[in-house]
Amino acid sequence: MPNTARWAATLTLTATAVTAVCGSLAGAAHAAPEPAPSTLYAPSALVLTVGRGESAATAAPDRAVTLTCAPAASGTHPDAARACVQLRASGGNFDTLAGRGEGMCTREYRPVVVTVDGVWQGRRVSYERTFANECVKNSSQGRAVFAF
Repeated sequence: MPNTARWAATLTLTATAVTAVCGSLAGAAHAAPEPAPSTLYAPSALVLTVGRGESAATAAPDRAVTLTCAPAASGTHPDAARACVQLRASGGNFDTLAGRGEGMCTREYRPVVVTVDGVWQGRRVSYERTFANECVKNSSQGRAVFAF
């Protein structure tokens, strides 16, 4: 059941992002097609979730955000611009972002799992990482990406 809740949250956020990007299509059956964009960007749209537990299969999401990095940083992520800068700097490698923490954290074990699903620069991504606790997650090198 928790995995079903995760998928429901992901689908809801994806549908919201698609609606925001595409707009309402009601009554537009005979509308003129949109002109082609002057530049093309590889799509980069992600749904990030965080939950308590050791794996996404058993943890219900506590929070979820959307992050779009092209053509401009946007979404419900609280610091989308900085998160996109960190993702570009890492080449979209989430393992690099979730590397060794820089801060001082207790050795308390209260696992927090982060998931990322979507498209990064035209490539499908699905990522899951479990941190020992919230402090370790927030002190990771990609703290802006995982801070929501």
